[in-house]
Amino acid sequence: MKLSAGDMLARKGTAQLTELNVASVEHAEAARAAGIEMIVSGNAANRAAYRAAAPDAHFCFGLIYGRHVNADEAKRAAFEAMEAGADSIYTPAHFDVVEAMAKEGIPVVGHVGLVPQKARWTGFRAIGRTAEEAVGVLDAVRRYEDAGAFAVEMEVVPEEVATAISQSTPIIVISMGSGAGCDVQYLFALDILGETSGKMPRHARAYRDFRAEYARLRAERVAAFEEFKADVAAGRFPDETETVKMKPGEWAVFKNALEQR
Repeated sequence: MKLSAGDMLARKGTAQLTELNVASVEHAEAARAAGIEMIVSGNAANRAAYRAAAPDAHFCFGLIYGRHVNADEAKRAAFEAMEAGADSIYTPAHFDVVEAMAKEGIPVVGHVGLVPQKARWTGFRAIGRTAEEAVGVLDAVRRYEDAGAFAVEMEVVPEEVATAISQSTPIIVISMGSGAGCDVQYLFALDILGETSGKMPRHARAYRDFRAEYARLRAERVAAFEEFKADVAAGRFPDETETVKMKPGEWAVFKNALEQR
C-alpha cells in the first residue's frame, strides 16, 4: 500500500522506512518489487515512467535547486509534479519557499545538515560535530516544522545528534548518512548497485558490483559482434537453418522468368 505523507507521520517511531534515489525506470521497478516504500528523483523527463514503474511507492519529486527562483515558481513546479503523480516534493530552498508550498497543501521535504547544493559555505563534510553546529541543525529542523514541512532529509549529521532530533520532532527525519535513529534510511540506487563513478560516499554501501558486470557484458558484446563478422567472412553465416527456400517447382519458373528479362 502506498504511504501518504500523513501515513508516515502517523507511523513515526514505529518502524523505519526505506527510500531510494532512482536513476532509471529499471531502478524504480526493482524498488517496487523489493518493497521499498519511497522513491525520489528530480528527473522530470522520466517522471511519469518512474511513477508507472513503482505505483505502490511514495514518489517524492525533487525540485532542482536554483531552477525555481521564488515561491511562485516553486509552487508551479510542485503542482505540475503532483499532477504527474508525485506524492511529495523535496526542496532545499529557503524556509519561506517551503512555507508558501505547505500553505497550498503540498507535502514538502526540506534538507538539513550537509546540503550539497549549498556546500560552497560548508564544504563537503559532516555537519553537527560541535555543539554549536548541532544546535544549528536543530534550529533548522524547528524552522522546517514552523514552515509546515512534513519531513526533512538529514545528511551526514552525527548519529547521536540525528537520533535525538528525530525523537524530539514531530516531522519525519530521513537519514542520509546520519545513523540508524531516524525514521527513514535513504540511499542512491546507483551506490547500492555499485554503479557510482568515482569515490563511493562514506555513508553509502554497495550491495552489488554492476560496474564490473557492465564491463563484462561489454566485453561479451564486442566478442559476439566479432564472431558474427568472422562467420560472415568465412561463409558460416547464414546457414540453411537461418534462410528460407522456394516452394517445390517454383525455382525453375522464376529462373526462366529471370532469364527472359
